[in-house]
Amino acid sequence: MAATPVYRVIRETQFAGVAPIARGKVRDIYDLGDRLLIVATDRLSAFDVILPTPIPDKGRVLTQLSLFWFKLLRDVTPNHILSGAEIPEPFEQYGEELAGRSMVVRKTTPLPVECVVRGYLSGSGWKDYLATGKICGIALPAGLRESDRLPEPIFTPATKATSGHDENISFDQAATLVGRPLAERLRATSLEIYQRASQYAEPRGIILADTKFEFGLLGEELLWIDEALTPDSSRFWPADRYKAGGLQPSFDKQYVRDYLERIGWNKQAPGPELPPDVVAATRQKYREAHRILTGRELE
Repeated sequence: MAATPVYRVIRETQFAGVAPIARGKVRDIYDLGDRLLIVATDRLSAFDVILPTPIPDKGRVLTQLSLFWFKLLRDVTPNHILSGAEIPEPFEQYGEELAGRSMVVRKTTPLPVECVVRGYLSGSGWKDYLATGKICGIALPAGLRESDRLPEPIFTPATKATSGHDENISFDQAATLVGRPLAERLRATSLEIYQRASQYAEPRGIILADTKFEFGLLGEELLWIDEALTPDSSRFWPADRYKAGGLQPSFDKQYVRDYLERIGWNKQAPGPELPPDVVAATRQKYREAHRILTGRELE
């Protein structure tokens, strides 16, 4: 009988003689020449601070869900995935650390726009609506409640921030950054991905409230990059508990945010250690989102 694999909790990758070209809030990125190795760690950030306590399985959930969606929606737009199983040179000796959490991808020139699509009124969109009646310059009907479903999904771009919050911008501002023809293509592609993903998720009991995408150019080819429809990049709500008019339960790190609000943390680094029950509940939320959407347990 084969031995059960033992997966390590990875807060930060450390490979002898090889340094990452970037460490994001969650991912460590290594240069392979014309390719990249992207490793999703178990780091968790809240209120733009990376917390000291990792969440077991988080990086594997993010990677496996991304691979799932990239494959499912590859007919909508091409993506950067080359392999979700390859352990390239010089990383062969680190197979245990990389198993299930790494992707080898094509190297692109990332576009400086976060492509956000909203189907429901929540988060920063709700705050903008309360202040102006609009989101990113798009006028919405009066009298909407928090978490209401919008008449139709909207494309609400943002600037990309390596630290701190992304900033919502108008479509015209996005067009200034990347050119109007490309901005229009980003909008159409993002809306189609969102519609297809929503149609897949809702019969399975998950509402895709909003999500964000990143794209890059490889020559003239536009590729969907980074991650795809994960609990880190999307708001997933359980459909059977949805009730407009306030905040919704979700399959993401909201459990951690609620805990941090309860203890009165000042939201400044360094963040506090998380207690075991908060870690366990958050891990369960991520794994549950993976199970419901893919139809299988995390391997």
